[in-house]
Amino acid sequence: MNKDFKLNDEVIMRKNHACGTNKWIITRDGVDIKIKCCHCNREIMMDRLEFMRKLKKVNKFEKKED
Repeated sequence: MNKDFKLNDEVIMRKNHACGTNKWIITRDGVDIKIKCCHCNREIMMDRLEFMRKLKKVNKFEKKED
């Protein structure tokens, strides 16, 4: 599976958040990854290795060109 991701990509994590969803948006990319819950808007930060272990799938953000 391709685990390439960038800013504003939607990711699906292996476990659900306490609010019941497992969809997140990447808001910061670097040594640490910051993700924001799509349902309750809670933000968490974790190191890249932990993020890669917990990541299930990446939905690419596609910018529409006019």
